[in-house]
Amino acid sequence: MVNKAKVITENRTHDKDTGSPEVQIALLTNRINSLSEHLAKNNKDHASRRGLLIMVSKRRRLQQYLQRTDGERYQALIKRLGLRK
Repeated sequence: MVNKAKVITENRTHDKDTGSPEVQIALLTNRINSLSEHLAKNNKDHASRRGLLIMVSKRRRLQQYLQRTDGERYQALIKRLGLRK
């Protein structure tokens, strides 16, 4: 929970923001990274792999929405999270 609160405070747009696309993408990225580490150790965990693919798809759709609505916020978020190379 501490890590989740930290991610929210780093990516929010105003004081009570918990649901903006930036926060949602950052939270999904955090969960994706931790699940990727889990799957590196447990490569036969197919249920978690399916969950990972669903999260990646959801994050991609949120990124497309943010890019379509506000490109500057999208670029800032990508740079802050280090998603694109």
